[in-house]
Amino acid sequence: MICDLNETHDPTLKCSVESAHDPQTDFPIQNLPFGVFSYGNNAPRIGVAIGNRILDLRECRKRGLLDGLPPGILEASAADSLNGLMALGPELQSQLRRKISHRLQAGGKLYSNAGQIDAALVPMDACAAILPVRIGDYTDFYASIYHARNVGSMFRPDAPLFPNYRHVPVGYHARASSVVVTGTPVRRPCGQLQNTGSAPDFGPSCLLDYELEVGAFIGRGNPLGEPIPMRDAESHLFGLCLVNDWSARDIQKWEYQPLGPFLGKSFATTISPWIITMEALAPYRVPAPGRDPGDPVPLPYLSSVENSMMGGIELGLEVLIRTEKMRSGSLPPSLLSCSSLTNLYWTLAQLVTHHASNGCNLRPGDLLASGTVSGAAKSSRGCLLELTWQGQEPILLPDGEVRRFLEDGDEVIFRARAERKGFASIGFGECSGAISEATRQGKPV
Repeated sequence: MICDLNETHDPTLKCSVESAHDPQTDFPIQNLPFGVFSYGNNAPRIGVAIGNRILDLRECRKRGLLDGLPPGILEASAADSLNGLMALGPELQSQLRRKISHRLQAGGKLYSNAGQIDAALVPMDACAAILPVRIGDYTDFYASIYHARNVGSMFRPDAPLFPNYRHVPVGYHARASSVVVTGTPVRRPCGQLQNTGSAPDFGPSCLLDYELEVGAFIGRGNPLGEPIPMRDAESHLFGLCLVNDWSARDIQKWEYQPLGPFLGKSFATTISPWIITMEALAPYRVPAPGRDPGDPVPLPYLSSVENSMMGGIELGLEVLIRTEKMRSGSLPPSLLSCSSLTNLYWTLAQLVTHHASNGCNLRPGDLLASGTVSGAAKSSRGCLLELTWQGQEPILLPDGEVRRFLEDGDEVIFRARAERKGFASIGFGECSGAISEATRQGKPV
């Protein structure tokens, strides 16, 4: 079930929050993403981003601005995480989105008490972003064939892709406890590092990298033992965020055989604070990515007409870097690459269906990440491992600095924007994190 267009997507809607009309804003009234924030001495609560403000849903409930909605929505809106709201399913979530849209429309039929609405709005720049979801499980996929082919060609030039890649969405169970929200510092990890001798060394990673990914949060779950068919897969998705799957390439290279990623990935994963609902993304749906002639057709359980016609999302992605030298010189961040979610080989619905195909029970708030989203061009590669080709082709930054991999003090910033003619442009906000120096037993290394 892919969300249909409705009145909340109307590009002519006028919002009572003036900053929501700024052409550069990520958060016009057509977006209305959900997150969790704290303001002043208040406890964390659910909010909706609108322009440069946040609509406090707990305050909305207190002031009667959500009256008329079912009790389950009112209860979930007053919580300190999005899990309860995610569990309600798309129909109730859509009711809440419509109510919020109507309340925020300038002069709209539900905008009769402007003072109450203004009292529920707080300045975004005065708020702290909180991890919006209690993430029970986190699965990272490998869904971009361009990334898989590039990395494979570095280590297996004669056969970059394993035989299963075009048949099955490949993923691994990642670490949920170290998922952090944007702005959280990322400590350079230590680990075993292969050297020229017979035994490895233990020390700070020298090949620290980012990975540009998009995350999908599960809404409704499925009972243990009951798969999710393709026709229902998207009804189990609540929304999307940006994901930086930080990677220590030297630790990863030594440890990944035979069971795959472990400590080279689990030290930190950064997500953006606002979750863009699947309903908000309805105008930007496109056909599922095409396959090369000779590629196998997906097995029947991974196929549907709706997925073929509308399984993709037109979402532009950017990676920027701001070094410590740039910050001290008040220089803007430098663009490293641009990609698109249309570069995935497998759609989000296929990831959900395959994940549950063995009866695995997905739960509200589970995070599924796409894996690095790289394109065919060098300028669209989603990590430094690819951009610098294992450090052999260093990047020259505008201020004269050179990067092969990340150095202490480097801040990596992801941005995303969905655009389509005839509709408002919506963004995701930033997913950012800066690298701090490694420590061992609490002391800098």
